[in-house]
Amino acid sequence: MAETATARRRRPSLLARLVRLLLGLALLGGLVLIGGFVLFIQNIPQPAAGSRPMADAIVVLTGGPERIGEAVDLLADGQARRLLISGVNPDTTKAEIARLHPRATRWLDCCMDLGRRALNTAGNAAETRQWVRQNGFQTVIVVTSGWHMRRSLLELQRALPEVIILPHVAGNGTTEQNWWQDSRAARLLVAEYVKYLAALVEVRVAPRLTGRPEGDT
Repeated sequence: MAETATARRRRPSLLARLVRLLLGLALLGGLVLIGGFVLFIQNIPQPAAGSRPMADAIVVLTGGPERIGEAVDLLADGQARRLLISGVNPDTTKAEIARLHPRATRWLDCCMDLGRRALNTAGNAAETRQWVRQNGFQTVIVVTSGWHMRRSLLELQRALPEVIILPHVAGNGTTEQNWWQDSRAARLLVAEYVKYLAALVEVRVAPRLTGRPEGDT
């Protein structure tokens, strides 16, 4: 009897085993998230030298200083016939855009539209959907930073499943180079990784669980 009582005392309680299980799951989840972040960084799209896609239209998502300039260059070089700048600050005028991007001056009145309603990437996709369908475009070049491209494509492909979306990475990829040595770049990439995971769940996982088609918005 004494030996049995001692064995019982030494046996982990149900609560202790549950705590160990939860700690193990938390550790495993943390390792999966870290591994996923490493893969996310390694697979960030980079600018392609000499890549000049042709399409009906161009959409540039505001948020990076180099994005609008590259989108204007594509338009000016005849890669598409119209450009939407999505997510423009309501107080920003065409004159200010022309001052910051002189090459845009020639195209502002004839071939460029300013979208002022989008506040985030999902809003960019909704704004783009309305503009694309209103104009009947079938192929669209999307211009944004490499670190932002995967989430942008996710949202745009959900909003416009019938349209061909062609990515064009703006910038030179310096944000992703030695990011661990730059606290600002590290914070930006971690935040984008979290947002990308949330968008992935909303766009790809949730529809399968609810039985709703992925493109149903």
